[in-house]
Amino acid sequence: MLVIPEDKISEYLTYPELIEALREIFLSNYTLPLRHHHFYTNAEGNQNTLILMPVWNEEYIGMKQVTVAPGNKEKNLPAVLAQYILSDAKTGQALALMNAAQLTSRRTACTSALASSFLSREDAENLLVVGGGSVAMHLVQAHLAVRKFKKVSIWMRNPDKLAAYAELHRNLGIEVEAVTNLEEAARNADVISCATLAATPVICGEWIKAGTHLDMIGSHKPDTRETDNDAIRKSLIFVDSRMGALHETGELALPIADGIITENDVQADIVELVKGTHQGRKTPEEITLFKSAGLAVEDLAAALLVYRNFNPKPA
Repeated sequence: MLVIPEDKISEYLTYPELIEALREIFLSNYTLPLRHHHFYTNAEGNQNTLILMPVWNEEYIGMKQVTVAPGNKEKNLPAVLAQYILSDAKTGQALALMNAAQLTSRRTACTSALASSFLSREDAENLLVVGGGSVAMHLVQAHLAVRKFKKVSIWMRNPDKLAAYAELHRNLGIEVEAVTNLEEAARNADVISCATLAATPVICGEWIKAGTHLDMIGSHKPDTRETDNDAIRKSLIFVDSRMGALHETGELALPIADGIITENDVQADIVELVKGTHQGRKTPEEITLFKSAGLAVEDLAAALLVYRNFNPKPA
């Protein structure tokens, strides 16, 4: 079994290549069982989440184990930690083990960018990224792979992290503006990509102008959300999967419980967008919203991209 170094994972998961790998796997045949969510309280009294995410096709089996520990920020550790095992579907033999932190954050950002290619306006000029965690660190570059934004703004609560994040992108040749007034930035944005661990809304519907695309990533529990009911009410809703987004995330589960929307208000999932069974955005004035809950098949696309580059010989 190959143990793939962390630097190779980052090297092989370039944003354009990963977006294309995601597009291709959504067009393929695979089996995606319901993932397992377990909530547990650790010795410090914090509630963590354990997620097991299996997927397979005729050639490969992928399994990711994820732990979401919000209290890690106090220890200078990532809030999300994960490992990935790629196996041969014919024999069950383990082929590769890799840290899934970069794999997860990059595939999440690139799935959002892939969705945006169908849901944001082609002439979108202003991108706003909200959040400072592991996924947010990849959102600017992922979204720039599908749209030519003239202005990129970022917002996060921690001013030191905000300055460092802006500087990181400038060192990559990407000019970004660190903003402190979230409402003003949201009112001017054409695409808002939000990846926080907020329990209550940070984006208000009254801030959203016609033609905006909302990309909601952060909330992963049924009682947490990043947008309010007003934003949900005025948006055309798209998801990565109905199975996950409607029931596992408060972004949609709470408005459904409040009677704001029903499950039938979801226009399409990412597979339907990629396969062309739904065209995505229809008019420049529509407000669209993509809710990402994360899919195991996205991890498989990323893991295979890494494995095939690291081990170019046939398995």
